[in-house]
Amino acid sequence: MIESYQEAQDFHIPDLRKPTLKKVHVWPCAGRSSSSPRASFSCSRVFLCLSLLCWVGSLLGHPQCLDYGPPFQPPVHLEFCSSYENFGCCDQERDTSVAAKYREIMDSIDPWGRKLCGTYIKDILCQECSPYAAHLYDAENPRTPLRNLPGLCFDYCSEFHFNCRSAISLLTSDEHVRECCERNKTHFCNLLHLHDEDYCFPNVLKNTVLNRNLGSVVEGHKGCLQLCLAEVANGLRNPVLMLHANDQTHRAFVAEQLGVVWVYLPDGSRLEEPFLDIKSIVLATPWIGDERGFLGMAFHPNYKHNGKFYIYYSYMDKKRVEKVRISELKVLASDANKADPHSERNLLELEEPAANHNGGQLLFGVDGYMYVFTGDGGKAGDPFGKFGNAQNKSVLLGKVLRIDVDGESPDGKPYRIPPDNPFVSDPKARPEVYAYGVRNMWRCAVDRGDPVTKKGRGRIFCGDVGQNRFEEIDIIVKGGNYGWRAKEGFECYDTKLCRNSSLDDILPIYAYGRNVGKSVTGGYVYRGCESPNLNGLYIFGDFMNGRLMALQEDEKTNKWKKRDICIGSTKVCAFPGMISSYSKFIISFAEDEAGELYFLSTSYPSAYAPHGSLYKIVDPASSCGSTVLCLKQRPLNVTPTSVGLGGHILPHGWSSLCCTISGRKALCH
Repeated sequence: MIESYQEAQDFHIPDLRKPTLKKVHVWPCAGRSSSSPRASFSCSRVFLCLSLLCWVGSLLGHPQCLDYGPPFQPPVHLEFCSSYENFGCCDQERDTSVAAKYREIMDSIDPWGRKLCGTYIKDILCQECSPYAAHLYDAENPRTPLRNLPGLCFDYCSEFHFNCRSAISLLTSDEHVRECCERNKTHFCNLLHLHDEDYCFPNVLKNTVLNRNLGSVVEGHKGCLQLCLAEVANGLRNPVLMLHANDQTHRAFVAEQLGVVWVYLPDGSRLEEPFLDIKSIVLATPWIGDERGFLGMAFHPNYKHNGKFYIYYSYMDKKRVEKVRISELKVLASDANKADPHSERNLLELEEPAANHNGGQLLFGVDGYMYVFTGDGGKAGDPFGKFGNAQNKSVLLGKVLRIDVDGESPDGKPYRIPPDNPFVSDPKARPEVYAYGVRNMWRCAVDRGDPVTKKGRGRIFCGDVGQNRFEEIDIIVKGGNYGWRAKEGFECYDTKLCRNSSLDDILPIYAYGRNVGKSVTGGYVYRGCESPNLNGLYIFGDFMNGRLMALQEDEKTNKWKKRDICIGSTKVCAFPGMISSYSKFIISFAEDEAGELYFLSTSYPSAYAPHGSLYKIVDPASSCGSTVLCLKQRPLNVTPTSVGLGGHILPHGWSSLCCTISGRKALCH
């Protein structure tokens, strides 16, 4: 899980400024409740996934560009609108376009007019580059057309009209403005009036409250996808995973590294007694960055009926040999929220030569088989044997294993070997091996597939932690060799082995260097309903620097391109329960039963330190002008008169309602 460790500290993403916000309408139960002493999960109900971002109208005043993206620092010096080259909405191409408009206007004005009006015209045109461009042009309000001219403060507008009213027809193509406003200053300036006086030009430049921190921290580049968070549980001891049982109960099971699994109910409460507590046998220490402990868990696809689940953990046997164990357990017949600790059935044990690279992922594929992801055995450079454990198919370390847990093998193993496993006929390979050449895959997930077309369903995505140069994201392929230790990312690691290795090794869909991060944490392809803009994005992160990242598939080329993610400022995420900072060390990602996305992180990566939290990822752009409800079953107290979701395609069989919340009543329209 962890390759290197830097001094632990909270990861806070500063807000850009502190504007005044318009009144917003929100769900009263969003986020954590401060009135309950119990740990909190979320306010979602059975069959109902609520958007936590619920507002009528628009959230005005925060930095935003005309394309709804966040402002950014241009990579190249702006020659024309240079006052916005430190932080704004124009790149070099847009700056050149604005300059061309300016020259065209200047060519239509006599020399005296150029001298008198040039500065006014330049300032007005350059408002496209302002970090508040969306506000100045009223782009944030979907109910109004985009302004032809930016909002101007009345005094400035009056001066401009007095000196340069003949230039109005050159600045706008709006015939109404041209006809009525060259002669009527009051009418013209009223048209350009903004309700929020602090944001009109040039007052917006003078407002110290708005601009105190503007541009001091740039969270990403142009096109960066701004997201918000809701902290839905805290006080956790190195939370390594969150799962749902896919049993329509909408419970969440959160596991701590020391060997305790908690149950969070749909009403937001955490049960006082854990679902499972095996910390007495799990090998975990308080050492910062120790990779051993309770590492994996998966529910049987038929858990609702057979009550079986599986765990992966480190332990020390009677001979003081460190091992990892994969076991089957059952839930108590008398209590659906308690596991039966006496039901443990040992499926597989692997001796670990070192304390690191323990793997730990368990999951069930759409084929019903269980996939087990093991590390290469630890140390550095996979130094075991001639080619290392990962390239040696006769050992189970450094592999993706696939087994059938619903039966036993003729040779006495407590599981069957799927008959189509790729190496069942190879006498030099273990039949459990499904793929090999992996270093230490930390967090893998099965893609639910596009909710309409089902494209992508069943793909398994993994983050494979690198040695010292590259972190990578892989899609698991039957029989695939992922290159380690011959390769790291796209490059050779062991030059001799790389030169002699097969040319058809499976390459990552994405790899990044140490300038980006130092320990990848695999994530999920988003397939939920609350944030349609995220659909199809593979969202993952980096443990060491706390960076969130995303990949987007180009369906024509089947290539994956990086998408930048920014956590919005405090004011962008200014809703009850929403936050814009999180604990730095991202341990794991998760999805709930509805497909909404979460991640777990801590500010101090020790298995016994209660500094871990669970966060829900929320897209602040997911709004239909009011509250979004994504329903599998319509609530009894809500009767819709229309159905839709801002033009977004909903998953098949789902419906949505746009509602305004007034107190506890939902007024649907």
